[in-house]
Amino acid sequence: MNLSLYLLTVLIWGTTWIALKLQLGEVAIAASIAYRFALASLVLFALLLLSGRLQKVDKRGQLICLVQGLCLFCLNFMCFYTASQWIPSGLVAVIFSTATLWNAINARVFFKQKIAANVLAGGALGLGGLALLFWPELAGQEASHETLLGIGLAVLGTLLFSAGNMLSSLQQKAGLKPLTTNAWGMLYGALMLVAICLFSGTPFTFEWNTRYIGTLLYLAIPGSVIGFTAYLTLVGRMGPERAAYCTVLFPVVALNISVFVEGYQWTAPALFGLFLVMLGNVLVFRKPKVLPAATALPAKA
Repeated sequence: MNLSLYLLTVLIWGTTWIALKLQLGEVAIAASIAYRFALASLVLFALLLLSGRLQKVDKRGQLICLVQGLCLFCLNFMCFYTASQWIPSGLVAVIFSTATLWNAINARVFFKQKIAANVLAGGALGLGGLALLFWPELAGQEASHETLLGIGLAVLGTLLFSAGNMLSSLQQKAGLKPLTTNAWGMLYGALMLVAICLFSGTPFTFEWNTRYIGTLLYLAIPGSVIGFTAYLTLVGRMGPERAAYCTVLFPVVALNISVFVEGYQWTAPALFGLFLVMLGNVLVFRKPKVLPAATALPAKA
């Protein structure tokens, strides 16, 4: 089950970048994200109500859902989209991949979970591999004011993503499943995005064409309903630090698709970077060896 959820998350979120790129146009970014999570929330609530699987959420749970919605389905997306205007997408991907390390640290701070050495080593290898994969973009980036601002926003978005992971883990420990908490969280995230649009005077335009509607449906249902549910279920089953290694593999999937869609060409450094990412993946999921207990010696007469 863990492997199936892991692969599903990587494949879905590794392909959403195409839909995101195709969505860029007349509709404002904040409005597009609001449409996405409003639709995803509506689909989730409909499925849960029809199947009788919608759980009751008390005031404490609703408050956590509200904060989780702001972290996972609102503010982090605004940070990443805005950062992408000033720094290359490759640099954003490398920064986002540090979620593995942030999750390990936050799980230690908030849940007293021991940080496994193999997770830290695997995360470091994966981050180094991504740096090699996107080295042409990283090397050509100048350290201007806009660059530093973009990096800061990307880091903030990653921290918000990690905080949302911790909140989901907390909800699952309380017996609430990701389907229910995601439905509420996406609703709160969409409402917050609507408030941001109204406050900033952003118009709620819409493109009534196959391209925009198709990408919106893909981002809302596979990208949000299925992707976030699968990922946050992994957070509860495997722990935040192991589940977050998905973020290292997303760009790898995206680059392989880019070979066919945009003519991306693999280079020797990029292939070595891919090897490091895969090696990091093996380390993250390697189970620590359990030493057998020492056999007690019989007492002397």
